[in-house]
Amino acid sequence: MSRIIDITDAEFEREVLGSNTPTLVDFWAPWCGPCRKLAPILEEVAEDLGDKVRIVKVNTDENPHSPGRYGVMSIPTMILFKDGKEVTRLVGVMSRPELRRRIEEAL
Repeated sequence: MSRIIDITDAEFEREVLGSNTPTLVDFWAPWCGPCRKLAPILEEVAEDLGDKVRIVKVNTDENPHSPGRYGVMSIPTMILFKDGKEVTRLVGVMSRPELRRRIEEAL
């Protein structure tokens, strides 16, 4: 079972900005090859980090407000929010160790 959930623009404030747990938002789209390559890496990182961080996905085709609000210009873009504020931004596909390291540094 996946630890990653899909959210909509309508859920963004509650699920991300209102979360007590740091939350990594993966902005993606179904047609994006690099996004599909990143998906299993995110699953592994979600398992690695357990309860330290939540990971959610926002489909930019179906939910254009949230990526627009945060200036997402290319996908995949991942933004880590802590206490309702952006703490780091990661763009593009990266390896599992690199992604995990960058998230942990920002926590």
